Amino acid sequence: MIQALIGPVTGLLDKFIEDKDQKNRIAFELSTMAERHAQELAKGQLEVNKVEAASRSAFVAGWRPFVGWTCGVALAYHFVIQPLILFGVTVAGVEMSPLPAFDMDTLLTVLLGMLGLGGLRTLEKTKGVSK
Repeated sequence: MIQALIGPVTGLLDKFIEDKDQKNRIAFELSTMAERHAQELAKGQLEVNKVEAASRSAFVAGWRPFVGWTCGVALAYHFVIQPLILFGVTVAGVEMSPLPAFDMDTLLTVLLGMLGLGGLRTLEKTKGVSK
């Protein structure tokens, strides 16, 4: 939302501020406002993540492993278990209804996000930041 307001507000500077240096300084401040806001949001999320990871409650710190295991089981089903079941059923000559399929686009989006976070977690462990 802030980014959408920057262009029109910067355009109004010409009408109200005559000093070119002051106008350029204000325009620069406005253009970096959205970036600073995004950085502050990211810092806040990092703090929340630290608190969650430090918690001993399975309901607070356990949701990431749960999502990771769920994605892992779904991938194993999709790429290993389901093809083996279909092969076995075909070899046995048995008729069966189609097996359920997952929305792999959504699953991979979640998994890749988790793996990105997992990479940072691995870095923390190698640096000795976490136990």
